[in-house]
Amino acid sequence: MAEYRFDSSCLRDYAPSLRSGDRVLLSGTVYTARDAAHKRIVAMLESGEPLPFELDGAAVYYAGPTPAPPGLPIGSCGPTTSSRMDPYAPLLLDKGLVCMIGKGPRNAEVIDAVVRNNAVYLCAIGGAGALAAQCITSCEVVAFEELGCESVKRLTFKDFPLIVGIDSQGGSLFV
Repeated sequence: MAEYRFDSSCLRDYAPSLRSGDRVLLSGTVYTARDAAHKRIVAMLESGEPLPFELDGAAVYYAGPTPAPPGLPIGSCGPTTSSRMDPYAPLLLDKGLVCMIGKGPRNAEVIDAVVRNNAVYLCAIGGAGALAAQCITSCEVVAFEELGCESVKRLTFKDFPLIVGIDSQGGSLFV
């Protein structure tokens, strides 16, 4: 198993080289989105509306951060269960999403879409949201503010620790 440190803007280049079990320290821009936001994003795609962020080459973290304490950019920011986004993930991957970050296994359709699109599924450690927040240097709501913690946010990661859960060859930690 290898260890990598790179910026999210390089995910398209790195994804084909990553293998399940590899460790990644990810920096750069990552967007949060959970169930409600995914449903809206898919509806926007289907109706031809502009999206709140560019999907091509993007990374989405399945998280609903808590409000920021005074002096910090974000509150606790741990991963949510990824399988809740499985109905939406294949379409988003086909539209250019290159990386999903969450916890837990994914269904066969998501794995097929990861392989088909040379993408990657990275896993964050559940139950460590306060520690994860220490690797986030900025947080800005970019869409669906009325959803509160489930709004889409643009985060800036700095050496956020992750493990490759499913790689672009279909290798998985979950089988």
